[in-house]
Amino acid sequence: MTMMGSRAFAILGLMLCAMLAVVVNSEVVDMPDFSFVTCGSTIKLQHASTKAKLHSHEITYGSGSGQQSVTGFPKPNDSNSYWTVKAKHGERCVLGVPLQNGHRFRLMHANTRKWLHSHLHQSPITGNQEVSCFGEGPKGDEGNVDDDWILETSNPKGWVRDEKIRLRHASTGTYLHSHKQKYGRPIAGQFEVCAVRGKDSNNLWFAAEGIYMPIDEELMAAQGKKDEL
Repeated sequence: MTMMGSRAFAILGLMLCAMLAVVVNSEVVDMPDFSFVTCGSTIKLQHASTKAKLHSHEITYGSGSGQQSVTGFPKPNDSNSYWTVKAKHGERCVLGVPLQNGHRFRLMHANTRKWLHSHLHQSPITGNQEVSCFGEGPKGDEGNVDDDWILETSNPKGWVRDEKIRLRHASTGTYLHSHKQKYGRPIAGQFEVCAVRGKDSNNLWFAAEGIYMPIDEELMAAQGKKDEL
């Protein structure tokens, strides 16, 4: 068998394995749906305009609250740009529940386990509302209601990855926002992230790469039956 023939045979074998993986007892098995942002997913949130990823690190603000800073990071491959979707303050996350328009939730920074947070301090560059990371996550300080954000999406199905959304801060009504103004040292080249009251293209974001928890179909079906009663 020639090298080309061996390669074609190997590809055909892989295709057959893929087909067999979704057929059990002659019935097609539904594959998990990974297209939605669900509770428990760990994602990168990308700013639509600057293309920077929402980012944090163990560097605190030199003004305002002095809490852990949040920025827009221009490079794609950095573990400090991962955030885990959690339930709103005071509630537990039910894995696989998709987020719908108006859903109130939190984002936990995966590496430092602090919550995406905002409050009435001024941001360092523009003087808008500061966005920081606060608390120690589920094993420490649980934070407070200023960690809660509300999803705004025009998709009636909910938050779909790669679709533009807005995040509104629950306590102050401001929107998670970024722009083209950058910091100097020690975080040179990173974009300011802040919160503002008005809606514009600079508070549009989308869920990019990450580890997406599939929708819990049984849970959603049970919830649907409950709503019908």
